[in-house]
Order: sequence, then C-alpha cells, then structure tokens
Amino acid sequence: MPEAQARETHHILEPRPSPARLSLVIPMYNEEVVVDFLRAELENFMRGVSAEMEVILVNDGSSDGTIEKIAGWATEDRRIKVLQLSRNFGHQIASTAGLDYATGDAVVLIDADLQDPLPVVHQMIERYREGYDVVYGQREARQGESAFKRLGAWAFYRVMRLMVYKDLPLDTGDFRLISRECLEGLKRMRETHRFLRGMVAWVGYPQFAVKYQRASRVAGETKYPLRRMLALAWTAATSFSTVPLKLSIILGLITGIVGIEEGCRALWEFSFGRVVPGWTSLMVVTSVVGSALLISVGILGQYVGRIYEQSKERPLYLVSRTFNVGVPPITAPMTQLTALAEIEQNS
Repeated sequence: MPEAQARETHHILEPRPSPARLSLVIPMYNEEVVVDFLRAELENFMRGVSAEMEVILVNDGSSDGTIEKIAGWATEDRRIKVLQLSRNFGHQIASTAGLDYATGDAVVLIDADLQDPLPVVHQMIERYREGYDVVYGQREARQGESAFKRLGAWAFYRVMRLMVYKDLPLDTGDFRLISRECLEGLKRMRETHRFLRGMVAWVGYPQFAVKYQRASRVAGETKYPLRRMLALAWTAATSFSTVPLKLSIILGLITGIVGIEEGCRALWEFSFGRVVPGWTSLMVVTSVVGSALLISVGILGQYVGRIYEQSKERPLYLVSRTFNVGVPPITAPMTQLTALAEIEQNS
C-alpha cells in the first residue's frame, strides 16, 4: 500500500438510499447578470431530481440588483430560499450561512457562476448512496481562464498541501456534497477566519473525489482575483497551521548565521592587522536582524489578532431579511459561562 494511502483513515461504507431532501447552497455577490442563467439551469436540474429540493441563495451584501432578482424568484417558487446578509461578509462566511440554514439530508455547496456543472451533482449523489459523506468536485481542466490563473491555482493547492494541511484535496474548490451527519460536525466549528475546504477535510468522514471539466463563467467577473486568492491562502495558513511561526524561527536562525559569519570575517581581518571598514558590515547585519525581527513580530501579531477576534465571540454573520425561510437554525457556539451555567443547572 502506498504511503499516501496508508495515512488515510479506513472507513466501512454503508450503502444508503438517495437523499429524501436535497439542499443546494449558493453564495452570491454582485451576480445580477448571472441570475437568469442560473435560474434556467437550476429549474432544468430540479426537474431531473426525484428528491424534495430546496435552493438557498445567500446574498452577501451585493451592491447591484441581485437581491431584487432572487427575491422575485423566491416569490414564484417556494423551493427558493433567500438569505439577505446585513453586509458583505465574504464568500466563506456566506457559504457558512447557507450551510447553517440547509435542512437537506445531503447538502451541495456550489457557486452561482455555473463554472461547476450542475449535472455533476448526480454523480455526487451516486457516491453518497455508496456511503460517502463528502463528495467533492476535482477539476481536471479549467476552461476560459488564463495560463497565469491556471498556474496560480495549481500552485495554490500544492503549497497549501505541503505547508498548511497535508490532507487538503488537490484542485478542488468549495463545490461538494456533504451528508447531514458530516454537516452537523462541520457546523460545530465556529472559527471567525474560515477556510471551508480545509475544514471539511479536517472533519474527516469517508470522502471521494468526482473529476469534472470546469466550464467558463457564464457572465460577470470572477470574485477571486489574485489579491483575494492570496488573502485566502494567508487565511488558510494562519487558520490551519503554525508553519508561518516556524518559518519566522527559521528566518531568525538564518539571520543568526549571517551575523556569525560577519563576526568571524571581522576577527579574521583583525588577526592580520587589517582595519575592518565597520560601517558597511554593521549596517548589513543591523538591517538583516531588524527586518527578521519585524517579520517575526508581524507574523506573531497576525496570530494574536486572530485570537483576539475569535475571543469576542461575535456572530459570524447577521441576516437582515429572509424569503421562504422558516425558523432560523441554532448556530451560536456555547461560551464557557454558558457551559458552566448549564452544568450547574443539570447538577
């Protein structure tokens, strides 16, 4: 057995019926031009699904007419549920909101741009029936994207897997099917800075990859340019790993070696009676040491800042309005004081 497979947890798969209720969670930000295309594709897809359907559209504080279009859609179709977030919280938080409100036996997270083809969901359901709790889409090709974008995406996943989380699936986005059991475990993770694809991998459970060809975006512009991809990579690194802190230690060691080398060189020159022009070497060492200290303190500050933000226990998002949504889910994490009060009450 290969080493990579030997590290994977072995699960006993138990076949099960198709989900009686299927939820589709779709975060949306400034997708007004996409709504009509999305509606046509979704209505065609839902006609081919025997399960009861619900589609949760999460409007992440869009500044265009997205909310008007999806709200109008919801008034015509009770299967369409709309969450209007009070402001833009970001893709990962909007996805979390949709997952919190989903009520299906199986939940599919997918983007609104139709780059991830809906027919792939049928393949995911087949794997779900075999007993897999997570079925994620793995991209074999990325149509309509520049060579630079494809190279950046290729490097992103491999660097994340090497330096952040070794079990992170390669070439996968957030497009995946999650069983109810796995989702309940995922919902217990309420960290403020979220990297969902890593969190789903961390939860475990039997997981399977369905390969597919990623299509071009039907309309509009990508919401993940290079700047946001780098921000997501940094969030993943600081949320799932202490590697940046270890790198700061390595940087300190390298700086120390440079300092020792400069000191040895000065002693060598002094032993031969030669005057060492000290200003240059002093400035070099001072600059290297200063930059190493500032970088290390900055990385440490990032971790401290995230601990500070998490300690506030603020809600991850606020929903200002809903359409076709019943009772909101209970998703607030239990604080230490609440837990102590509950223990005293039960004792």
